[in-house]
Amino acid sequence: MKPPFKFLVLIFVFLIVFLLDFSSEAENLPDFSFENKNFVLYQENTVSPILNLNPPRKIIKVLGLITGYSSTPQETDDTPFLTASGKKVRDGIVANNFLPFGTKIKIPKIFGDKIFVVEDRMKRGKSKYHFDVWFENSLEAKNFGAKIALVEIIFE
Repeated sequence: MKPPFKFLVLIFVFLIVFLLDFSSEAENLPDFSFENKNFVLYQENTVSPILNLNPPRKIIKVLGLITGYSSTPQETDDTPFLTASGKKVRDGIVANNFLPFGTKIKIPKIFGDKIFVVEDRMKRGKSKYHFDVWFENSLEAKNFGAKIALVEIIFE
């Protein structure tokens, strides 16, 4: 008779400790009754933390070689004002042979918060960590030179 009695006492003690632990947690919960005027069920222009409508971006940082290019026949193919994705060149275009078209990147050390979009490709054999930024004229591209910087690849 002694083993079952000890077992029952042990279960009883465990339940008391378990229930007391949860009752103290329940006291700290906010009042979600509708009489509580501080409770907001929905507020316009806010993001619901429960639904997570705007999940955080995933950012991968890589050390990259950053160079510049422009729309001159010496630096491009026979369509210097069209990117490899078929779009017209513009400020914010970057060429890379590894990332898919439309991938957004930032190069904070050099360009701050400016976001670039991969829309062009380079000659074969360039490293996947080589990023070629488009400039409006060849003098700007030449003056930019080659730099090594941290590149943030943004996946949304």
